[in-house]
Amino acid sequence: MKAVFRCDASIQIGTGHVMRCLTLADALRSEGVESYFICREHVGHLLELIAQRGYQSYSLPYTDQAQESDEDVLEHASWLGATQKEDAKRCGEILQTLQPDWLIVDHYALDISWESAMRSYCQKIMVIDDLADRYHDCDILLDQTYGCDRDNYAIWVPENCLVLCGTNYALLRPEFAQWREYSLDRRKTGCLDYLLINLGGVDKDNMTTEILKGLQESTLPEHCKITVIMGSTAPWIKSVKDQASLMRWQTEIKTGVSNIAEIMSNSDLAIGAAGSTSWERCCLGLPTIMLVLAENQKTIANSLEIVSAASVLPLNYIKIGKFSLGFDKELDSLSLVTMSLSARSICDGLGVYRVIEALKQRGSNEY
Repeated sequence: MKAVFRCDASIQIGTGHVMRCLTLADALRSEGVESYFICREHVGHLLELIAQRGYQSYSLPYTDQAQESDEDVLEHASWLGATQKEDAKRCGEILQTLQPDWLIVDHYALDISWESAMRSYCQKIMVIDDLADRYHDCDILLDQTYGCDRDNYAIWVPENCLVLCGTNYALLRPEFAQWREYSLDRRKTGCLDYLLINLGGVDKDNMTTEILKGLQESTLPEHCKITVIMGSTAPWIKSVKDQASLMRWQTEIKTGVSNIAEIMSNSDLAIGAAGSTSWERCCLGLPTIMLVLAENQKTIANSLEIVSAASVLPLNYIKIGKFSLGFDKELDSLSLVTMSLSARSICDGLGVYRVIEALKQRGSNEY
């Protein structure tokens, strides 16, 4: 069986779309499925990483074109780097050769017009989305957002489309389920010895440096150690390293790590973006101070704060000290334990296997 993924990464888009597709591809590979990737050569693409993970990829040139007409321009049209018509033409040529069983699309700048054009080149189409803002022609739609309801997509997908909603279907690598028991067990005391800072793979606005500056004015315990994780394509790595050298606490910068679940499991508190890594932190019960770095992250942040699984920090709170990271106010040991208990109930880390079962049921079953 063959699967083809159409997804992109860039400084603007971030790395999350490609990373969650790689997670699904890895799980499919364990089932004997052969996967391919089609990605555009944006600045900050991950084509080399995809190759390192053992997948053949097809690159599309970046052309910086707008959508065909002003009538149906998608909000994220500029993220495509071409028109949907041009993208469909190039992808069609590739898919005609591969003839995949499943075409899996994870892109805010593609909708029903592109998907319908691909129908003759594949058996089935799956869309990964979390916006619910455009029409799709697909057999399965996945939205792994906590609290997502199938009714959100009622008008956007065909009547016979299988809609997979919620964090039960979150695409997490197997390592998170493997580290879950250990991570949850060590959070009984609510200590704050290790702080993790991870704002995704790109952090295009260099908020990590601002956070480190703000921590200088905070009540973070003197014995605490700080670990900062950044993507290998992040544009501000030098700035972050320079600031890290000025910190009062031992501060380590890591890029392109392959053991993020282990690092999260051994951290006591995270400062992170309200993106797809939210479900990784929840799986491990990791208390989080959350920043909203994109419009589509607001829903995630609000829903997690409502159930006390995270605390949202407004971006205008540049000085983290205003939020008090010490044990004297909001984040005392009891609140860290409470936050962990709430977070762990949201995601168990087994979502990728549930998605594969859905693909089997809707597909050809030739595994």
